[in-house]
Amino acid sequence: MNWVLSTRLVFAGTLAICLLVTGVSVNQAVAQDVKASDKKTRKVPTLRAKVYEQLARAQTAADEEDLDEAIAILDEVEEKKSSMNSYERAMMYNFYGFIYYNAEDYDKALASFAKVVEQQPIPEAFEMTTLFSLAQLNLMQGNYAQSIDYLERWESLNTGPVPPKNLIIKAQAYYQNKDYEKASTYITKAIDDHEAQGMVPDENWLILQRAIYYELKQPEKVKEVLIKLVKLFDEPKYWIQLAGMYGELGEERKQLAIMESAYQQGYVTSSADIFNLAQLYYYHKVPYKGAKLMAQAMEEGVLDKNLRNLKFLGQSWTLAKEQDKAIPVMREAAMLSDDGELDAQLAQILLNAERWGEAIEAADRAIDKGELRNPGLVYLVKGMALYNQKQYANALNQLAEAEKHQKSRAMAQQWKRFVETEKQQQERLAVELSS
Repeated sequence: MNWVLSTRLVFAGTLAICLLVTGVSVNQAVAQDVKASDKKTRKVPTLRAKVYEQLARAQTAADEEDLDEAIAILDEVEEKKSSMNSYERAMMYNFYGFIYYNAEDYDKALASFAKVVEQQPIPEAFEMTTLFSLAQLNLMQGNYAQSIDYLERWESLNTGPVPPKNLIIKAQAYYQNKDYEKASTYITKAIDDHEAQGMVPDENWLILQRAIYYELKQPEKVKEVLIKLVKLFDEPKYWIQLAGMYGELGEERKQLAIMESAYQQGYVTSSADIFNLAQLYYYHKVPYKGAKLMAQAMEEGVLDKNLRNLKFLGQSWTLAKEQDKAIPVMREAAMLSDDGELDAQLAQILLNAERWGEAIEAADRAIDKGELRNPGLVYLVKGMALYNQKQYANALNQLAEAEKHQKSRAMAQQWKRFVETEKQQQERLAVELSS
């Protein structure tokens, strides 16, 4: 994930920085006493001028991007490491690490930085900086247990509160190691401490916290983090994700409210999000809004005119009682369908619109295609349409077919009696007129 390394790798990469961190100046050649804690001091040997000069040569070569030359110089220095003190060896290995890191040879960089902290005694500030760099680099390389170990070594030297950046790296390492409970502890403390100082947490910290809560199956906490992300960063993706989380929690009205607000701000732009919003409108009994949204998206080419979209658009227009708009859409959808289900739905819409001939044609197509959930209903629709065309005998034939199916039997029988009565009346009237 992109947020795994949310802090940049920081280490004493150049000689000037190393000397600044450790408190050694170029002209100093004296031993230092660096305070390690309230109880003890650490006596550190001198960085001698001749070693400094060799390291400076390597630094110059590295600055000129001649990494091979820089390594060659350091190799010459390393040949004499038996005559060097712990601080000089640490500085040498730190330069190795810096050069290998710049060359993107991270395994060698890690090995070199690890040797830095093996040299003792060295200035405490230098050791802590290197430990932190090792924690970051191990995290980047997927060595999560090692990353945590180096952070804990850093903490053993630290006398003040643990900074949020350390807690974040720990949380990342535990998250990647699938220890979500511990990851939750550290990310929460980092964010709480930061906010207690009146500061806004980094966006990536909240993204990590959201991911941890998700893995812990704590949707309420995921929702709270998303609310914070929406308030602090107002990114379209957070609005959409928050709406989805309300849906997961069964708070559909809030889900619709968030999605509609996101749409009004221009955040609902993808085909998936548009379709989801249209579904929300449909299920919350405002199908007209959903149909308008989908129709516009299709016109603009955002939504494809495929079977799924056309079917849902047709159903939305139908629920909105916009039959004139539903009919052409359902007809187009039915043409794309291999089974007769959509033709059956179209037949019902056409029947309600009193377009008897078209209803009969749609019913016939439905019967021909087959695979109907309720075939009796199609025969019933066809029988009713034929009745309205005064084709009583044909209507009775279709109603007899509908009567064969349990779901449509009762209604088919009622219509059959009604049509038979109407047929008899028409026959009597015909006889009377002819006599």
